[in-house]
Amino acid sequence: MNRDRLSGQATDGQVLLIVLCFALSFVAFGLTVSGPVDVARGVVDILMARDVLVTDYVGIGGLGAAFVNAGLLIVLVCGVYRVSKAKIDGAAVACLLLMLGIGLFGNNLLNVWPGVAGTYLYAKHQRQPFAEHINTAFFGAALAPVFSEILFTTSLPLPARLALSLGTKLCIGFVVAPIAKQLFRAHDGFTLYNMGFVAGLVGTVVVAVYKAYGYVPEPVLIWTSGYNLILGVFLGALFASTAMLGLLVDRQAWRKLGALHRLPGQAPTDFITKVGLGPTLLNMAITGGISTGYVLAIGGDLNGPIVGTIFSVVGFAAFGKHTFNIVPVMAGVFLASLTAPWHVTDPSILFAALFGTALAPIPGRFGPHWGVVAGFLHSCVVLTVGSLTAGLNLYNNGFAAGIVASLLVPVIVAWRRRTTRTRNSERS
Repeated sequence: MNRDRLSGQATDGQVLLIVLCFALSFVAFGLTVSGPVDVARGVVDILMARDVLVTDYVGIGGLGAAFVNAGLLIVLVCGVYRVSKAKIDGAAVACLLLMLGIGLFGNNLLNVWPGVAGTYLYAKHQRQPFAEHINTAFFGAALAPVFSEILFTTSLPLPARLALSLGTKLCIGFVVAPIAKQLFRAHDGFTLYNMGFVAGLVGTVVVAVYKAYGYVPEPVLIWTSGYNLILGVFLGALFASTAMLGLLVDRQAWRKLGALHRLPGQAPTDFITKVGLGPTLLNMAITGGISTGYVLAIGGDLNGPIVGTIFSVVGFAAFGKHTFNIVPVMAGVFLASLTAPWHVTDPSILFAALFGTALAPIPGRFGPHWGVVAGFLHSCVVLTVGSLTAGLNLYNNGFAAGIVASLLVPVIVAWRRRTTRTRNSERS
């Protein structure tokens, strides 16, 4: 890679290559810890899993198979981005690394494609390039469990199950793009997981239809433990390498990191475009280290779902998240756990602390105290809304974050306007 080029405006191919390296590191790690034969068997088991939250692919197919599934999936997705000639900016990096993480507990080599095909059909229907909707298509994999749930758990004949699962996901993929555009206005970019908000509402309708015809998805909790050492070492090495790459491509990355930290992160905020690739990679490494350190410090489990959630933070560290706007939200979730009847290491609360950083633009724009409030509220809301989608929305925290942002931000704005008017009247 050309250092001068990277320290300025990186090319799409260069950024995509870095994402591909993340994916290949997952594949290499998986094959190292399990071996090809065990990995192959495990991946088959993963492809036939229900995928409803929370389904830890490490518990389904083994540690190696889970990481190989995630890595190979993103290799294929990178190919789609390349062929479609999509812009590989901060939003694309966020999408790709989020999918890499979710590939450890819900997205697999089988279930993501029908929804993507539905969005492709929408783009053709609108006579627009698929590249304009490609992030929406793959963010829409939040509802990939719908396909697996219909195909593998209903008692219908196989042809009927296949037709129903494909038809449902094609329809979902077709409608998510216009819905996403409309719902963005509700929170005005103060949650970074807009598609989680969309998937939550769409998933609620899908589950309602299920129930109307007498089928209620059963909850799942497959959660592994005992991998903190090996996964901690892997993540530490990966994030250290990311930091070194950031410094390699831009020797001024540390200095430019200050400019990145001054950005509030309200969507859309593309860190790669605004401050360059080097500082963005450094930011990704730091936020990944903070997220991993938080889990280990409170005694939580590093497993498929939690590593996947950490990568949601890392991915969006190219598109809105940084140290100073994620820590207040995490602190709010932690404080809530001290007073509420749940423990900070409960799976749902670990998810809330990490996925809840979707609300990072709130402290970024309004101050850390409002970030604590947002995190506190988020931890309460997320425990309730999950039942609406019966685990079929992998971005359940995105659903909760959309609700919190849509309700909290108008209150903050009104409060600040009142305070400003009061101060101005006192001065006059």
